[in-house]
Amino acid sequence: MKKILFVCLGNICRSPLAEAIFWHKVKAKGLHDAFYAESCGTANYHIGDAPDHRTIRNALKNGVVIDHTGRQLCTDDFEKFDDIFVMDRSNYNNAVRLAGAHRGKLKMMRSFDPNGTDEEVPDPYYGDEKDFQNVFDILERSVEGFLRNSH
Repeated sequence: MKKILFVCLGNICRSPLAEAIFWHKVKAKGLHDAFYAESCGTANYHIGDAPDHRTIRNALKNGVVIDHTGRQLCTDDFEKFDDIFVMDRSNYNNAVRLAGAHRGKLKMMRSFDPNGTDEEVPDPYYGDEKDFQNVFDILERSVEGFLRNSH
């Protein structure tokens, strides 16, 4: 079983959405026994919190249900997970500080996006519905790209 971790800053917008999209696609493809996934944030701002209500609303609008409680990235995650997908360079750099010998497990989320492999997943927190939809579209393409390349 391949274990995947999605990482952003606060674990209330991008990473829980990526996790939910991942599970939605994995279940639809009948691959739920092949994968395990979680998400977390590099910061401790939202430990124990539900995802942002705008993220939940946008996911539902797109047919995806989010069931998540915020948590922070820790050193044990680098032992537990096979791949750690980070949303942006700032959080990538934060994760590198904890990774130690496991730095090779870190990848930028958009490295699987056929429309933007060198770009970041933008943080929609200060944006509007259009920004949340843009993030959904980016994550859906990226997750699909990963799943297509993992089998």
